[in-house]
Amino acid sequence: MTRPVVGIIGNYDILNDSYPAYTGGRMNAEAVAEVSNCMPLLIPAHPNFVCVDELMEVCDGFLFTGGRPNVHPEEYGEKETEAHGAFDRCRDAVTLPLIRACVEKGQPFFGICRGFQEVNVAMGGTLYPEIRDLPGRMNHRMPPDGTLEEKFALRHPVRLTEGGVFHKLLGASEVMTNTLHGQGIKKPGARIVVEGYAPDGTPEAIYVKDAPGFTLAVQWHPEYRAGEDPVSRPLFEAFGKAVYAFAEAQQGKVSAVA
Repeated sequence: MTRPVVGIIGNYDILNDSYPAYTGGRMNAEAVAEVSNCMPLLIPAHPNFVCVDELMEVCDGFLFTGGRPNVHPEEYGEKETEAHGAFDRCRDAVTLPLIRACVEKGQPFFGICRGFQEVNVAMGGTLYPEIRDLPGRMNHRMPPDGTLEEKFALRHPVRLTEGGVFHKLLGASEVMTNTLHGQGIKKPGARIVVEGYAPDGTPEAIYVKDAPGFTLAVQWHPEYRAGEDPVSRPLFEAFGKAVYAFAEAQQGKVSAVA
């Protein structure tokens, strides 16, 4: 049997200060291919190039990746300010309806960093533009300088809900994670269950309540050394199992119709 396909949401980028491109981190593809054991497929997140129905037909699951541009505040009913940073309205136009459609159908997805925030916004939640500006909050951004290892180093614990989905999956009530984000959840969306918090109260792990499929999302970056990290590996393995189960179920429906 061929591996199921995981669509990896790409980000718009400018290479060498002049060449427009859609890019995806190699770490995302490695995690999907080597830990989830699925075939990674990079998606140009632009509504002129792809649509939700096509994507859900071609892909068995989706990885909503991190990215420098933020979800536009108009998507959750707020006005744009300088603190909100850069945006990618085209990615918003693809990912937000795609997340809602996957929740409805039970098609599995895994959200990471910006993808975590997209899941919350897609379900009606809001975001803070800059966590470190809030009283009592720590700086969750990555160090501006240093090696890749230093930027993705484990920096704070995440406390998980006892007996919750993440606790059962990871086998611990507290885990250590990296942190490379500026924004964060302000108000959880409808059906969003927060099961993990940083020491300063910032939400770090969520899922969609009563969704028929895999809907886990985390604010940190588990794609970094996903095959080695004891927290990252179970997440990508569970995601892969969910994608395989969904693909097999869809094949059964096709066979029944034929």
